[in-house]
Amino acid sequence: MTKVLVVDDEANVQRLLQYTLKQAGYMVLVAADGQEALRLWTAESPGLILLDVGLPKLDGYAVAERIRADEAGKGHVPIIMLTGEKEVEQKVRGLRAGADDYLVKPFHQAELLARMRGLLSRFGDDQGGKKAKPPMGRMIAFYGAKGGVGATTLAINAAIALHRELDRKVVLVDSVLQFGDHRVFLDLGNDRKSVSDIMAAPTIDDDLLKSILVRHDSGVDLLLAPTSPEEADLVLEDRLSAVLSRLRTLYDYVIVDVDKRLNDLSLSILDHADEVHIVMTADLSCLKNVRLALEALRRIGFDAKRLKLVLNRSNAFTGISVQAAESALKRTFETKITNEYRVAISAQNTGAPFTHAKPDAPLSREIVELAKAIDAAAVAEAEPAQLPARAGATG
Repeated sequence: MTKVLVVDDEANVQRLLQYTLKQAGYMVLVAADGQEALRLWTAESPGLILLDVGLPKLDGYAVAERIRADEAGKGHVPIIMLTGEKEVEQKVRGLRAGADDYLVKPFHQAELLARMRGLLSRFGDDQGGKKAKPPMGRMIAFYGAKGGVGATTLAINAAIALHRELDRKVVLVDSVLQFGDHRVFLDLGNDRKSVSDIMAAPTIDDDLLKSILVRHDSGVDLLLAPTSPEEADLVLEDRLSAVLSRLRTLYDYVIVDVDKRLNDLSLSILDHADEVHIVMTADLSCLKNVRLALEALRRIGFDAKRLKLVLNRSNAFTGISVQAAESALKRTFETKITNEYRVAISAQNTGAPFTHAKPDAPLSREIVELAKAIDAAAVAEAEPAQLPARAGATG
């Protein structure tokens, strides 16, 4: 059973958190000030700390800094800071002090538990006492053959499905730098930081990434595109490659929504991805674009085995059958997603992805199957099947 240290000087908050955490199966320790928190951390070795910012004797920032200094890289207890402050500067200060996540009071109990489970699976012992595995570090790219084919929708919902259904740690990257739609599709404001905020930093480290990444309610972390088209010029190919490489060391999956323009930056992303899912619909314009994209990837030496064709809205009437499209491309579609326009457009307009808001919808179940296929391929590659022993072999 995982120990959770609750550090808060308000008795009502202590009681509420104790009840919530015990109901979820955690063992709870309580400290009412910063000094007591450090004593319990040393004596009890909790698996996770919920740390209020405003504490007597020693505030939350100082407690987090002391813990990180004492760990000296030999361990890492996950810390979630709790505060009533909504200012971005306060959140950044908490992350710089060593917090892994940040929740503003009041918060929903379900969100707290979800974030705790995510951190425990990444850094420590989960409730079953199993040690977290190292991140898988897979990069999966979703490339739309043209605008409007649904590549962004599939990237977002596949990322959520990988986390929700398969318990993978996932970061979603919007590399459509000029006109990225993730803020709209996920109901996020322009006040959230973006990949352009990383570009001026002298070094790219975990603390910097934590201060830039945005945690979605689904549990998926986000690296957003800039808020204005002109900021896209600040994002350099080599710097973005370094960011993606760093994210690979922290996450099981780095899901990248790729710009449809095949410029140097997009080609670099596709070239380094473990899988590229080319999303299209069955119309002449898309067929032409897919042929051109496949030829461009062939010229840069891209391994065709890493390519997956996704036919979106496969049951929509376009005048071109699935068989005709496959014949024209001389390839079969690895994935076919049916046309559920009302579900998809409602999710887009409300900023609530359907795999998160409507996980039981038929469209959500299709995306879950896509996520399972992605994960099965990753597991098979990471753990190749052993050859069976020969019958009758002798030593």
